[in-house]
Amino acid sequence: MTNLLKTLSLGAPLPALCMIVLAAGALESHAQTSSQTTFPDVASNYWAQPYIQRLAERNIITGYPDGTFRPEKSVDRDEFAAIVRKAFDVEPIRQIQSGAVYKDVPVGYWASRPIEEAYQQGFMTGYPGGYFRPQQPVSKVEAITSLTKGLNITGGTSAVTVPTNQPTRRRTARRPIFVPIAITSLMQPILQSKASAATPAPATPAPSTSTTNNQAANLNRAASFIITNAYADANKIPQYAVANVAAATQSNIVVNYPNPKVLNPTKPATRAETAALVYQTLVAQGRAEPLASNLPAAKYIVRTNNTNPNNK
Repeated sequence: MTNLLKTLSLGAPLPALCMIVLAAGALESHAQTSSQTTFPDVASNYWAQPYIQRLAERNIITGYPDGTFRPEKSVDRDEFAAIVRKAFDVEPIRQIQSGAVYKDVPVGYWASRPIEEAYQQGFMTGYPGGYFRPQQPVSKVEAITSLTKGLNITGGTSAVTVPTNQPTRRRTARRPIFVPIAITSLMQPILQSKASAATPAPATPAPSTSTTNNQAANLNRAASFIITNAYADANKIPQYAVANVAAATQSNIVVNYPNPKVLNPTKPATRAETAALVYQTLVAQGRAEPLASNLPAAKYIVRTNNTNPNNK
């Protein structure tokens, strides 16, 4: 960086030179902290150590200035938005209106861009009145719901297929962000014979309300069956999140320590739990290698036998 500054300083005015120094310093600092993949407070036998190390290697999560990771610390909404932004690149499905910002996310806030992108990509939403509550802890069920909705993960929970209008997700080019430490049909052509062209076939009638209701009931029944059989505290899962938790469960995304049968859905998600959820989501997407079955951490992954209650 010294040589760079000598070269640029020959013709650069002082204000511009200061900006160059700050930018270069940020880049160097980011590179240095990104290289840390082990932490003194994450022992080799810590249950989430493989998840934490592998995400640190990808620079999806980082430690604190003192070198610690603080795995038991809860994750706030702003930090979760930043993690999601680094881990996943999907095409936006909605846009924030020009000039629109959350009232509690001030201009220049460290996580303002990750928060906006997490909203635009469908991972997170705000609260009534234009608030985001960036420093509010994320519960485990909220983290699971965010990941499944943002990535359109449905698992194998559908007893029937219900069409949706959600656009197909595509990965987009990643734009680097620098944040403080610890803080991402085919419409098949309808070919008609000359005879059918002469006599147009009647349009396919729209599903009746009763049919749609039956489909929804079947989906809810399948999802409820999955979570009831997977979790001893299934009754604590909010109704809005039942289908999302079921989909995540069937995709082997959920990791419960120390008891795989206990979800603790409304408990704030810790940094260790968030690392496990994010890594397993990458595995479900085929973007990361599954943990070896002989690793202790693997025994906390919730697995199902994909039983369909409608086949009984």
